[in-house]
This record gives sequence, structure tokens and C-alpha cells, in this order.
Amino acid sequence: MNTPSTPRLYHIPLSPYCRKVRLVLGEKRIDVELVEERWWEPGSEILRRNPAGKIPVLRMDGRLWAESQAIVEYLDETHPNPPLMPDTPAGRHEVRRLCAWFDDKFNAEVTRPILSERVWKKVMKAGYPDSRLVKSGLRAVKEHIDYLGSLLDERKWLAGNMLTLADFTAAAHLSCLDYISDVDWDRSTSLKDWYATVKSRPAFRSVLADQVSGLAPAPHYAELDF
Repeated sequence: MNTPSTPRLYHIPLSPYCRKVRLVLGEKRIDVELVEERWWEPGSEILRRNPAGKIPVLRMDGRLWAESQAIVEYLDETHPNPPLMPDTPAGRHEVRRLCAWFDDKFNAEVTRPILSERVWKKVMKAGYPDSRLVKSGLRAVKEHIDYLGSLLDERKWLAGNMLTLADFTAAAHLSCLDYISDVDWDRSTSLKDWYATVKSRPAFRSVLADQVSGLAPAPHYAELDF
């Protein structure tokens, strides 16, 4: 049962930034109330919660927190078990580099064009998808898969030998694309095995239960052995 002190996350289901925060909250075993914030609809109070007009926004510890990377680093500092950042400056740099890789480069080249055209135009009733943008995203994702596979051929986890924020950031983006079956897992055995391991963690359960109205997930989406 939620209480007045239960954290509340304003989110939408297929946002990689919202999913990143949800996954970290789950890994830290922090109970949270999920409130869908359809920011494009009249009456949305997103600007009151975050002047930047962006989600996720986390209400916790008596205040509102914004920006997904800042939120998850706050959570890791205030709830240190299990730790999701390495002990060394070089290790933390690598985690932040990969988080930025996904939240900036991967999002611009893959997540945003594919989801905007294939999901959000339909949900927002904003016209028909631009197939050129979808094809561009699908071409780009192959290069990213190859790069991530090369990292995982040398490391246990994306940023090194421990599970970190980088893994949850990557999984947040890839899981959004996997919902609509736009990841070629057969292209990299290393990446597929890594995703299966992350996907099997309890923190992933609520993400695998997501449903977008009018858009059913891919048949394999919630399967741990895919």
C-alpha cells in the first residue's frame, strides 16, 4: 500500500529515461508509485513539476528530482546498496561515458527516430510514420550492436566487471526497441546473453509488464529465454 512517503515517479512506459530510473529504483528495492504523465495532453502539470518540461520526475525525500542521470546518481549515493558505480574515478568515468553514449548518441540515432515514428505518432495521433527515419534508425542500431558486442567480448558487464548504471541505461533503451521487435539479437551473441541476464533481474519485472494502449508488445518481449 502506498503511503504519503512513498516515492512517486511521473513517467511514460516506453521512455528510456523513465525506464532507467525505474530499473534503478527496482534494483535498490525502493517501492515507488508510478504515475503516467501524458505531457502532450491538455491539463498536464509537467511544467509545474519540471520547468524543463521533461520526464521522468521523481517525487522523493520531500522534493522533486529531474533529469534521469542526475536522479539515478542521487539514488546510488543515497541508497548505496547494491552499489551501481565503481570505486575508482576511471571506473566512474567509463560508466558516465556509456550512459551518455545511450542517452545522447544512441537516442539521437536509434531510439528517438524509431519510437517517434513507430510509436509516438500513433499514440499522439500525429500522422503517419516516416519510413526514411525508421530505416535510418534500423541501420544505425546495427553499428551500435557491433560496438556493444565488442565491449562485452572483453568485459562481464558493459563498463567493466560489475553491474552499473551503464547497464541499466543501455537496457532501458534496448528494452523500448525490443517492445516493438526492433533489435536484431542474433547479430551479437554477447549482447543477447548480457540482455538476457539483465532482463532476468527482479528490477525488470514491472518494465516487462508494460502495455502501451493500441500497441501490443512483441511476442518474445516478456520472455526471459528469448
